[in-house]
Amino acid sequence: METGWLVLSSLVLGLVVGSGFVLVVEWARRKGELAASITSAAVPDGVEQALDAIESAGIVLDPSGNVLMATPKADQYGLIRQGRLVHEEIAAHLVQVVKEGEPITDDLALARGPFSEAQIWMHVRVARLGTRFILVLADDRTEAHRLEEVRRDFIANISHELKTPIGAITLLSEALEMAADDPDQVRRFAERMESEAGRLSRLTLEIIELSRLQAVDTLATAEDVRLDHVISSAVDQNHVAANARGMELAVGGKKKVTVRGDEALLTLAVHNLIANAVQYSPDGSRIGIGVRLEAGVAEIAVTDQGIGIGEDDLPRVFERFFRVDQARSRNTGGTGLGLSIVKHVVQNHGGDIRAWSQPGKGSTFTIRLPEADTDASAAQGDRA
Repeated sequence: METGWLVLSSLVLGLVVGSGFVLVVEWARRKGELAASITSAAVPDGVEQALDAIESAGIVLDPSGNVLMATPKADQYGLIRQGRLVHEEIAAHLVQVVKEGEPITDDLALARGPFSEAQIWMHVRVARLGTRFILVLADDRTEAHRLEEVRRDFIANISHELKTPIGAITLLSEALEMAADDPDQVRRFAERMESEAGRLSRLTLEIIELSRLQAVDTLATAEDVRLDHVISSAVDQNHVAANARGMELAVGGKKKVTVRGDEALLTLAVHNLIANAVQYSPDGSRIGIGVRLEAGVAEIAVTDQGIGIGEDDLPRVFERFFRVDQARSRNTGGTGLGLSIVKHVVQNHGGDIRAWSQPGKGSTFTIRLPEADTDASAAQGDRA
């Protein structure tokens, strides 16, 4: 009898213990599922499609900063690496959003890479995405920032460049007044004033021309232009200055090459290159102007035997107001805008310009333009 009760008690105890164990396991399972649902890496439906539809770099993270989803631009901009945010500035905003819940918008200057001193400027917005995720959106504002810097530098340079001839004219006029009784001094000061006034006029005209080039779409009103005519006109404009210094302007290369564009602007560009060659070459030297056509690309090369350009200065020669030889430029009335104008003219025609130089040996500037499709132009003329 006692044995029977003992067996029955053991069964009941085993059943209670087993049930309790099962309940504990089930409770733990449900607890784990709840925790997993809270920290799940599964991003809600529609988020990926939404990120694909926007142009910004998009990153979805969990509150710990683990990247759950990112657009290709986020990787392209170098914002993420090995599933984490690269930049501490963005990570700090994430921590603040997790803590306070309020979205943050900021403009950040971020390192472009781990070894580079260059920066990218990003407009960043960090905000909650539901209750379990954080969304980071970033737009690259580097180009806009660069253009703003160029604008500020341009205004500062204009102020400086205009101040020099204006100040000189002011001083010369005062000196002229004081030397009114000395005809020789009057004549000398008047010649200096005329020179400074001419420099001021050239500078103003080139600033206006450069502004116009940046605002006008040349190809919108393009016509077929013979490069023979362009080079002939540009050479004629520089013959007097070249002859005065005993220089030879030698023209050669392929004939009857046609491009699409504005003949006056292309003539201005070639004229500026030849004028630069005359200005920076020694008396009695030779300047070559040639045309070549290869694989649908027309090239105009201007080669001189001048002072040349150093390796450090060569990448900067197309910058506004940049002068390789400051003293020579000021003595000859150079404005530092000629090559910048050339660059804008060429780019507006869908081409590019390249520079080669060696100090003491000379320089070669090459304009590259797409050859005109003469068949298409003729068909368009027939339709007109």
